[in-house]
Amino acid sequence: MNTEKLAEDIVILMMRDDAFSQWMGIEVVEIKPGRCILQMRVRAEMLNGFGIAHGGITYALADSALAFASNSHGRKALSVETSISHTLAVQEGDLLIATAEEEHLGEKIAIYRILVRNQSGKTVALFKGVVYRTGREWATGQS
Repeated sequence: MNTEKLAEDIVILMMRDDAFSQWMGIEVVEIKPGRCILQMRVRAEMLNGFGIAHGGITYALADSALAFASNSHGRKALSVETSISHTLAVQEGDLLIATAEEEHLGEKIAIYRILVRNQSGKTVALFKGVVYRTGREWATGQS
């Protein structure tokens, strides 16, 4: 079984039913087992009262990267703890790139670090996610 193909198939299944990620305009740049890169463009309806991107936008992008990376091994995984530090304001029109990297993969718990950068490569948010790995497998049609 090709592990990269499995990871791609899982993300396709997840995105198909993920209305929120679709609304955000998230695009998958790269998916490999334990790793995911996503990108999206910040739109006017994503801004808060200060005229900058609502913190929930970077959080949601990082959370989607966490979901895709942590499920990419073939077992269904659910977040149990997440945190984010916002380091730079995000403006309308910014291209955000979230890179999720696996820090620890255990039988039941996995830990991920997600770095969110803008189009200039400046870090706008640091996100950490802990997931619970269930015993349930994704049904991708692969044999």
